[in-house]
Amino acid sequence: MKRLCIFAMLMVASTVSFALTKKVSVLGDSYSTFKGWNPEGYAPFYPDANNDVKEVEQTWWSLYIKAKGYKLEKNNSWGGTTICGTGYMRMNSYASSFLTRIDSLGNPDIIFVFGGTNDAWANSPVGEYQYSDWTKDDCKAFRPALACLFDGLQKKYPAAKIYSILNSELREEINESMRTVCQHYGIQLIELHDIEKQNGHPSVKGMEAISQQLQEAIKDKPRARKKK
Repeated sequence: MKRLCIFAMLMVASTVSFALTKKVSVLGDSYSTFKGWNPEGYAPFYPDANNDVKEVEQTWWSLYIKAKGYKLEKNNSWGGTTICGTGYMRMNSYASSFLTRIDSLGNPDIIFVFGGTNDAWANSPVGEYQYSDWTKDDCKAFRPALACLFDGLQKKYPAAKIYSILNSELREEINESMRTVCQHYGIQLIELHDIEKQNGHPSVKGMEAISQQLQEAIKDKPRARKKK
């Protein structure tokens, strides 16, 4: 009888632990890719001959999830993509933009949005701040597209906690736009610093730094105790 009770207690504890394991989804660009871990047809950057990140366990998101004891829900990252609908050489990049992938993140508890790098590198138009009534033409520019993205994510995943990650060494116009739009939607922005890079992308040390900076910036709040 005692063994049965112990077994039952272990089963309950295991079920509770599983239920409390948070699921993480990533919406990103090449910084968050790894071959075989992103949707089929998406262009991955990692692994790359000129970068020392060779294993998926070395990526920032894998390091963070392991450190926190979470599990990966979806990694919807696509190399070279912009948040807005204007990419390199001013080409229409709407079909691969972050906006078109809002609905493809599964059922996450946490969403990391790691973008803006290609918008900066491609010199995409910044546009004006706009917080409603977006059209495709509006979303060819960074500021309206970013607002539309966060609005869509909050509506699609109302129970999820959304974090925005801002790459280091981007032009200030992109940085300030990200700060302003994140503040409008109440989204915590994590601004990276001192990220080592090889071939323009985080190295092993850079990935470790990203994971560590996320852990330092995100403080899990203890659950409030119910009054008896």
